Amino acid sequence: MLDEAALNAFIRSALAEDIGNGDHSTMACIPPTAKGKAVLKIKEDGILAGMEVAEAIFKWLDMYTVFTPHKKDGDAMKAGEIAFEVEAAVHTLLMGERLVLNCMQRMSGIATLTHQYVEKLKGYHTRILDTRKTTPNFRMLEKEAVRIGGGVNHRMGLYDMVMLKDNHIDFSGGITAAITNTVTYLKERNLSLKIEVETRNLEDVKEVLAVGQVDRIMLDNFAPADIVKALELINGRFETEASGGITLETLEAYAKTGIDYISVGAIIHHAVSLDLSLKAIIL
Repeated sequence: MLDEAALNAFIRSALAEDIGNGDHSTMACIPPTAKGKAVLKIKEDGILAGMEVAEAIFKWLDMYTVFTPHKKDGDAMKAGEIAFEVEAAVHTLLMGERLVLNCMQRMSGIATLTHQYVEKLKGYHTRILDTRKTTPNFRMLEKEAVRIGGGVNHRMGLYDMVMLKDNHIDFSGGITAAITNTVTYLKERNLSLKIEVETRNLEDVKEVLAVGQVDRIMLDNFAPADIVKALELINGRFETEASGGITLETLEAYAKTGIDYISVGAIIHHAVSLDLSLKAIIL
């Protein structure tokens, strides 16, 4: 479920960007007292996402909106189906239309692509993770779409998990220094955050194992055969994650290694928005 305050803040900002000093197209030709009804038509097959967001947008504009869902987030959808009906002031319907469509089309595209990756992993231990490769100010909804599609959210930002990547390691003087400095920092500030460290080869893995004090080891740009070797070294002591250019076509080869997680930025940044439309119903 989305955080209500965060969602409302997003809606407020997004509508302000779109409406500015007024929806003059609507105000010029339709009385403010006019009531109306519209339906969300599905025009492409996929996984539906953004229903909660759509309802929140219309109700933010008009608390008396009547929102009637015909499907729910995560449902398979087919062209020709109706996702929801909405009754409200016509001004509300027209002012909210584009934001609702932008959110739902984008989210449904991400959920659909994520679902394809998740389906490939059926029968395997491995789970799909998203990344921070998201659209600025739209991350909350993109990651919600991943969750709806069956994926697992990685950290939401820089604040809720420590990830020591290659640049952190290089700037701090190596893996050992990066981990020990991090452990000290968290203890001094009484912060309970998981620590993940990126490794670039088997020697890096051995160094992490010697230092310990982490929760997850990322194996970055490892071939499946090298992941098998790394997992033998790790021997279940820490969670493991594979990352780096893994595609739908190569996904299963990585899952066969027994890795815990595979992170794929493409489930968000390569997703294509699905076609949906909001159509007026003349009462």
